[in-house]
Amino acid sequence: MSVNVRIPTILRTYTGGASQVTADGATLAEVLADLEKNHAGISARVLDDTGKLRRFVNVYVNDDDVRFEQGLETPTPDGAGVSIIPAVAGG
Repeated sequence: MSVNVRIPTILRTYTGGASQVTADGATLAEVLADLEKNHAGISARVLDDTGKLRRFVNVYVNDDDVRFEQGLETPTPDGAGVSIIPAVAGG
């Protein structure tokens, strides 16, 4: 299943500057694996050393925060929108 992934500015060096790319997968984990296959290095910025989502990276599938869904096993239906949003801190 093909989904549209919105890439934040900080990760666009991995996608050749593209703000949106397509990826295949029935779950978020599969989509991230496909992203890594086509844009090497991007998954290390989204996943930690244990393969879980990094604490300060939010991921949404069709506006639903995957942390409150099924995490990496969240389904990604054909045509879904996936957004990767790094948390911003300031003070």
